[in-house]
Amino acid sequence: MKKLSNFIGGVFSEPLSKNYLESLSPITGEVHCLIPDSDSFDVDAAVRAAITAQPQWNAFGRAGRARLLHRIADLLEARMDEFALAEVSDQGKTFQQARHFEMPRSVRNLRFFADLVVSDGFIRGSIMTQVEAPTLNGEYKIIAESVAQREPVGVAGIIVPWNLPLYLLTWKIAPALAMGNTVVAKPSELTSLTAFMLAELVQEAQLLPGVLNIVFGRGPSAGEALVSHPDVTAIAFTGGTLTGRRIASLAGSFGKKVSLELGGKNPSIVFADCPDLFDAVKTNVRAAFSNQGEICLCCSRIYVQQAIYDDFVRQFAKETETIVRKGETIGALISRQHLEKVRGYVEEARATGASILECEIEKSSDGYYMNPTIICGLSDKSRLWKEEIFGPVVCIKPFSGEEKESIMLANDTEYGLAASIWTRDMAKAQRLARQIKAGTIWINCWMVRDLAAPFGGMKASGHGREGGIYSLDFFSEFKTITSLNT
Repeated sequence: MKKLSNFIGGVFSEPLSKNYLESLSPITGEVHCLIPDSDSFDVDAAVRAAITAQPQWNAFGRAGRARLLHRIADLLEARMDEFALAEVSDQGKTFQQARHFEMPRSVRNLRFFADLVVSDGFIRGSIMTQVEAPTLNGEYKIIAESVAQREPVGVAGIIVPWNLPLYLLTWKIAPALAMGNTVVAKPSELTSLTAFMLAELVQEAQLLPGVLNIVFGRGPSAGEALVSHPDVTAIAFTGGTLTGRRIASLAGSFGKKVSLELGGKNPSIVFADCPDLFDAVKTNVRAAFSNQGEICLCCSRIYVQQAIYDDFVRQFAKETETIVRKGETIGALISRQHLEKVRGYVEEARATGASILECEIEKSSDGYYMNPTIICGLSDKSRLWKEEIFGPVVCIKPFSGEEKESIMLANDTEYGLAASIWTRDMAKAQRLARQIKAGTIWINCWMVRDLAAPFGGMKASGHGREGGIYSLDFFSEFKTITSLNT
C-alpha cells in the first residue's frame, strides 16, 4: 500500500494533522493507497511557498519557463506506461483509455502551452497604441503612448476531478505555470496517485521549489481552504455543478478570478440524411461509453429522426456489444456510492416501463463495474433526460426531424456544455449550431479538439473559457501603462 505525501515548497511532507484518508481502487474495492487528509494549515503552508517562489519564477522569462515545462513533459513521456497503470488502479478506467488517450494528451498539454507562451500568438499580450488629442486648430496630435502588457495573476489555485485526473491537472497547471504564476493544486481525494507521481517528476526536473505545490485532501477541508485563502488570486475548477456553485460563492466574496468547467447533459441529434449511418452509430457509441461514461463531454441522450430510428437502435446495440468484447472502453466506476447512484437511474427507468438493454461486460474482479445500458421508450418527463448520470447509460428517442423540435430537445436541460449534430445539410447544421445553447458543437463528429480553441460551457455547465490564449487570459491580468510625451 502506497502512502502519499503533500508536495509543498519542493519537499514531500506529511499533513500537519498526521491524518490520512483511505483511497479505494475501483477495480478491487480494496484500499490501495493512503492520502493526506489536509486542512487549512497545509494549504496555508503551500500558499506561502508559492508566494515566495513567484517573483523568481516569473523572472525566468517565458523561454525559461517553457524549457522547464518541456523537461517535465520529457520525463512524463518516458514513463507513460507506469502512469497509465497507476491511473487504471486509481480511477478504474481501462489501460487503453489511459495509455493511448489520457497520457499522450497530458504530455501534449505541457508541450502546447510551453510552445504557445513563446510563440507569435503571445503577441496579443503586448499591445502598443498611440493616444491622440485634438489641438485648437482642429488637428490631432500624438500626446502619449499606451502599452498593454500581460502579467501573471500571482498564486493560482487549481482543483481537478476524479474522472480524468492527470489529463485535467496538466490542462490547468501548464498555462498557469507558463504564464509565470505559481500554483497550489488539489486533486480529487478519490484519485490522487498520478498527481503525486507528477510531483516526483517536478522534483526530478528541478523546478524551482514552491512553483508547483500539491495538497491532497477533501473538498470541504482542503478545497474550501484553498478557494478562501486571501492570497490565492485565481481559482480554476473542473467538476460537478453543485461544487462549482459553492466555489463561485466562496471565491466571489474575495473578488477572485474564477473559471468553472462543470457538468454536462450533452445531446446528439441524428438526422436521416446523416452522411454515414454506420459512422454515426459507431461515434455515438464511443461518445456514450468512453471511460465508462465518466466524461463530462459524453453524449448521454441521443435523438434520432424517426425514419432511421429502428435501424439506428439496432446497429447501436450491436456496436455496443462489439466494444464490450474488445474490452477497451468500459472500466469500473469510481466508487460503490457512484455505482449505486447510476444503477438507481436505470431502475427508475425500468419502473416506468422503458425498454432497457444491458450489454454484459466481463468483470475482472469484484470492483465497481456496470454493464453499458441502452434505454429506449423513456417517458418525456423522466429526470434521466435532464440530469447528468455520469455513467455507462444512454437514452435514445425518436423525433420528427423538424429543426424546431431538435433545437427544443437539445436545449431542454439546465446544462450547456456540448452537442453533436449529424446531417449532410451543412446549412441546417449551422442553423442548429447557432441556436443550441452549448459551448462546443460538433458536426458529424465527437471529441475532435483543438487545444487552441476556446473550451467551456453555458448555463449550468460553467463560466469562462480554457484553451490556447484563453487559458493565458485567465491566468494573467492586463496592465495598461500610458506615458505622456514631453
